[in-house]
Amino acid sequence: MKMQKSFVSAACVLGATLSIAPCVFAAAPVEVKIGFAAPLTGGQAHYGADFKSGVQLAIDDMNAANPVIGGKPVHFVLDAQDDQADPRTGTTVAQKLVDDGVVAVIGHYNSGTSIPAAPIYAKAGIPEIAMATAPTYTRLGLPTTFRLLTSDTQLGSVLGDYAVKGLKFKRLAIVDDRTAYGQGVAEEFSKAAKAAGATIVDQEYTSDKAVDFRAILTKIKAANVDAVFYGGADTQAAPMLKQMRSLAIKAPLIGPDMVQSANLIKVAGEASDGTLAASEGSPLAQMPGGKAFADHYQKRFSQPVELYAPYAYDGTMAVFNAMKKADSTDPHVFLSALKATNMKGVTTSELSYDQYGDLKYGGVTVYKVVGGEWKPLQTVGVKD
Repeated sequence: MKMQKSFVSAACVLGATLSIAPCVFAAAPVEVKIGFAAPLTGGQAHYGADFKSGVQLAIDDMNAANPVIGGKPVHFVLDAQDDQADPRTGTTVAQKLVDDGVVAVIGHYNSGTSIPAAPIYAKAGIPEIAMATAPTYTRLGLPTTFRLLTSDTQLGSVLGDYAVKGLKFKRLAIVDDRTAYGQGVAEEFSKAAKAAGATIVDQEYTSDKAVDFRAILTKIKAANVDAVFYGGADTQAAPMLKQMRSLAIKAPLIGPDMVQSANLIKVAGEASDGTLAASEGSPLAQMPGGKAFADHYQKRFSQPVELYAPYAYDGTMAVFNAMKKADSTDPHVFLSALKATNMKGVTTSELSYDQYGDLKYGGVTVYKVVGGEWKPLQTVGVKD
C-alpha cells in the first residue's frame, strides 16, 4: 500500500513538473443520514414496509442526481428503525436515531409512537415528518413537527358527515382500539355524525392486539344499527368484519384510512363488499404524479404501491428541497426552509405546511369495497 501511495504521489509531482494538467482527486461524498421509524414487524409491518419504500425511493432518486450541498458532494443513506408500533419502543428508537446523527426523521407511522418521540427530536433540533394523524401531534408546541397526511379532525369528520348525509345512516355503533389514533378518529367521526343528525346507539372498546370481537359484536347486533365504525388498523378490522358476517350482522363496517387496504380484502374476502373507508388525499390514479410514481415504484420494488409510499416520497423530497434551498444539511439551518416548503409533489400540486406543520391541502377520499376492490366515492379538500 505504501509503495502504491508513493507511486501516485510521484506521478502527480511529475505531472506538475512537466506542466501537464495536475492530478485532481474527486472529493468523497459526505454521508448524510435520514432517519426512519415505523412498525417493520408485527401486524402493521405491511404499512411500515410501504412507508419505508417511499422514503427509500426518494433517497435513491436524490442520490442519482449527485447532489452538492454546502459546496460538497452529498450521499444520503437511510437509517431505518423498527418501533413495533409501541410507544415505549418508539422513544427508544427516537433516541437511537438522534445518537446516530440523523438530520431528519421520516416517521413515525403511528400517532401513539410519534407523539412521545416528538420531544426527543425537538430537543435535538431534528425535524420529524410523521405519518401520524392524531391532532395532538402537531399541537405539542414544538417547532420540529410536520405531518405527511391530513389529521383525524378532517378524516373522521368527513367520513362521519358522509355516512349520514351521503349514505343516510341514522343509527351507528362505534368501536375503537384505545390507541391515540383509533380513539381520536372515532371521536371526530362521532362528533360529525351527531352533528349531521345520527344517533350513536352503542360505543364499544377493544385493543390493537385483540383478535376476538364476538362479545362486543353480539351487543351491537342487538342494537340494530345501520353501520359500525371502527377506529383502528386493518389488523383488527379484517377479522372483526369476518366475525360480523358470521354473526349475521349485515350492517357495513366503516373505517378510517388504515382500513382502506388490500389486506382487509384478502383476509375478509367476500365479506368485505360494502365496507367503507376514508383515506387521506386522492386515489393514486388521480394524484398529479400518481401514474408515473406507480410505474417508478413497481420497477424499483417489483410490487404495486399499497397506500402510503407517495406521501412518504413527497415528505422526504420536501426535506431534500429544504436542504438545497438553505444550502446546508444542518437541521438547525434548513428547518426554516422546510417550514416554508411550497413544492409540487406526487400527491398534490402544492405541498406546503401551515404554522403547526400540518398540510395546508390534505384532503380526504371516501372509498367503498365493490366486487373485492376499493372504489372511490368522493374526494374533498385536495389541491390537484
